[in-house]
Amino acid sequence: MTQGLYQDRNLTMLADFYEFTMANGYLEQGEGDCNVVFDLFFRRVPEAGGFAICAGLEQVIQYIQNLHFTQEDLDYFRERGCFGEKFLEYLKQFRFTCDVWAIPEGTPIFPNEPVLTVRGPLLQAQLVETMLLTTINFETLIATKTSRIVRAAGDRAVVEFGSRRAQGYDAAILGARAAYIAGCAGTANTIADREFGIPALGTMAHSWVQVFPTEYDAFRAYAETYPDNCTLLIDTYNVLKSGIPNAIRVFDEVVVPRSFRPKGVRIDSGDLAYLSKKARKLLDEAGYPDVKIMASNSLDEYIIRDLLLQGAKLDIFGVGENLITSKAEPVFGGVYKLAAVERPGGFWEPRIKISETVEKITTPGFKRLWRFYSRENGKALADYITLREEPPVDDSQDITIFDPNAVWKKKTVYDYTARELMVQVFDQGRLCYQSPALSEIRSYCAAQLDTLWDESLRFEYPHRYYVDLSPRLWQMKQDLLEKMNG
Repeated sequence: MTQGLYQDRNLTMLADFYEFTMANGYLEQGEGDCNVVFDLFFRRVPEAGGFAICAGLEQVIQYIQNLHFTQEDLDYFRERGCFGEKFLEYLKQFRFTCDVWAIPEGTPIFPNEPVLTVRGPLLQAQLVETMLLTTINFETLIATKTSRIVRAAGDRAVVEFGSRRAQGYDAAILGARAAYIAGCAGTANTIADREFGIPALGTMAHSWVQVFPTEYDAFRAYAETYPDNCTLLIDTYNVLKSGIPNAIRVFDEVVVPRSFRPKGVRIDSGDLAYLSKKARKLLDEAGYPDVKIMASNSLDEYIIRDLLLQGAKLDIFGVGENLITSKAEPVFGGVYKLAAVERPGGFWEPRIKISETVEKITTPGFKRLWRFYSRENGKALADYITLREEPPVDDSQDITIFDPNAVWKKKTVYDYTARELMVQVFDQGRLCYQSPALSEIRSYCAAQLDTLWDESLRFEYPHRYYVDLSPRLWQMKQDLLEKMNG
């Protein structure tokens, strides 16, 4: 697990104020220690995509491990004048004792299934809501957007270039982390390399070229400094009339005579398809077919796809603002909802939220999440939610599943493997999960993406992946709807 910047950071007070007023009220009304279950889930994939990529669990773990209230926190609450001494004493002695289950980072996830579940005393489970959502929503958003961009690039590398356009420094750092999970080859963000081991990549800005008397002088100075890793920015003045000719001249005069090969050129403006084709021809004719051409300049998955369809001779893409902010749809709509309350005797009483908007009706109960994989080709077939007290799915038997919103749509799944997706992360407040290395999460993400059908990977009108409920869970939901509307 990462050391340094995020390891010992106390973010306990990063919570909506109503979390604390409710917590105080729960304590005053004798409900603070009532055991409950909350589910964190989302209702819709950004940009009408087929799936999202889960990210942020490591930061959730670090947050929970550092949960405590300082004397300054207690003084603040006392000065507000709306919190009783009983509540302040509770915060002074606060210790997180909940159980937490979560889907591992890098897993493709789908609407209306639990991504993270918290079970434990109501007061504690309520207090962590804001920070859990802040963390999972942002990193999942950026990982999801990055996945689209990386898939558009195909076998060409994508480098995250977004730090200076990110919504603050935490977004720049954790956004780089999420982007790496979802397939970026590296980042321009140096601190992300130090903290997470994400390869930091970069060459020069236009200011480097402008500082020197001529473009040739600028290129020569850079090549003399970094002959073994020479990539030149060729669009400061004119790509074809000066940029490429000066780059080739410097490669000939400085890099090759020192027994190195130049690495690349970067184009940051203009018609990238046209310029890259012309640049490729000139580089090849000069004896540099191995020199890579990198493009940047407000790229996204659609621009990258179109450039490649137009035959652009590009090897690497530097993607900034559209990635780090998920500019096309910059909000991931994760929510955190009460699903069950424990009653005497260990009975879990389900809770449901009803809305005039059908998609906002929650799925009640203390649940488990399964994914069915075809034994023939390893592809994911469907996700399946059961109540926790139900027996594990027996994948030696065929199973009939149905669309919870259109029950006449049924499908029999056979020759499959059922895998429970959520892992336990905390057991009564004690960490019981070892977060994998970031490189392992990245590899796991790539492998899990390979389990999705091509139809689910489309940018436009992807195939709908079904998240179905067990008959028992579905009936519980219907009974509660009828009861609440009765």
